[in-house]
Amino acid sequence: MTTTLPGHQDETSGTPDEPELLLAPREGVPPVVDDAAALAEVVDRFAAGIGPVAVDAERASGYRYSQRAYLVQLRRAGAGTALIDPIGCPDLSSLAEVLQDDEWVLHAASQDLSCLAEVGMVPPRIFDTELGGRLAGYERVGLGAMVENLLGLRLEKGHSAADWSTRPLPESWLVYAALDVEVLVELRDLIEAELSTQGKLAWAHEEFEATLRAPAAAPRTDPWRRTSGIHRLRTRRQLAGVRAMWEARDAMARRRDTAPGRILPDAAIVSAVTAAPTSPGELLELPVFGGRATRRHVDTWFSALASAAQLPEDELPLPVPAGDGPPPPNRWAERDPVAAKRLARVRAVVSALAEQHTMPPENLVQPDAVRRLAWQPPAEPSVAAVGEALARAGARAWQVELVAGPLAEVLPDPPAQVSEP
Repeated sequence: MTTTLPGHQDETSGTPDEPELLLAPREGVPPVVDDAAALAEVVDRFAAGIGPVAVDAERASGYRYSQRAYLVQLRRAGAGTALIDPIGCPDLSSLAEVLQDDEWVLHAASQDLSCLAEVGMVPPRIFDTELGGRLAGYERVGLGAMVENLLGLRLEKGHSAADWSTRPLPESWLVYAALDVEVLVELRDLIEAELSTQGKLAWAHEEFEATLRAPAAAPRTDPWRRTSGIHRLRTRRQLAGVRAMWEARDAMARRRDTAPGRILPDAAIVSAVTAAPTSPGELLELPVFGGRATRRHVDTWFSALASAAQLPEDELPLPVPAGDGPPPPNRWAERDPVAAKRLARVRAVVSALAEQHTMPPENLVQPDAVRRLAWQPPAEPSVAAVGEALARAGARAWQVELVAGPLAEVLPDPPAQVSEP
């Protein structure tokens, strides 16, 4: 069955229980806006529109080094849909300016806010349909699943992982992009109604504001440690090899604006470090170095390995980096058995409260805040002290109100058992 929305294409029919497939935007696919004159027309049109603005952005993750937006989609009642190419229109601040009195509706907003800000699109306030769905207790909160569950419509999601830096963009991709904002405002209205019914709307607004105001993520310490398969390496010298190859690859990827994994897979780095070749020829004998592009840069990869092999011992990376937080939970029993038991009690309380309020535990309170509290609880774990600790770790006021009291009850450790003589 195809669409029921007015103006949508209707080509087939099926049983009433089937979700209706959205085949094309109701007003057709708009032309891509890629120059100042076309952008000015969009600005005027959206300034004259009414109500919330549906916003989405497409990146080229997995293809490009940067996380910039390569397409920005908007839809608003009275304005229709706009597809904007940020390559031709790199400054969209004039559009954002006429929307500063309005709510912007995004799905999984934290994924798009950064790349939107890069082109001057900073919303005054947001409604996040994915986050709202989590708080409302929906089990599946992907855009396609929520549109199907709440609106009885089906979105084609075949181009979500496409290379959106491609020019020109294929027509089928533009259809997909336009449909991503086609019913986003309708979805928002239904989620808002459900949150209101459950008494969670104020919580949601607090979460949306926190998402919007969240600071940019700090640069990751030792990002090379996230190389897939690094856990199989045992020596500091091997870790130095991974670091050297990762840094060489990262520099090349940044320079070429290409995703690092497309230049050299993580598996190739780990394989090279494990094999410890003594010449570029030996490196090329490894199966993962058989590709033409990989062979072309073999001297770069071997030089990185050779530089790591010559480092003095005091410059080799430590097996585990120092951090300011608690250790991984799977090491608590070894490091501090009492804290491990405390964490189990705290987690049980959080899980029970999350079930009571029909939402995932990680949305009831941030897991990092829970771990920090359990690892180093207040000396006197009163409700106020626990609340202050959670707030310092990033918990919002509504979260503190719900969990501080129950957590304060289970934080105190039971007295140690004294064995009889």
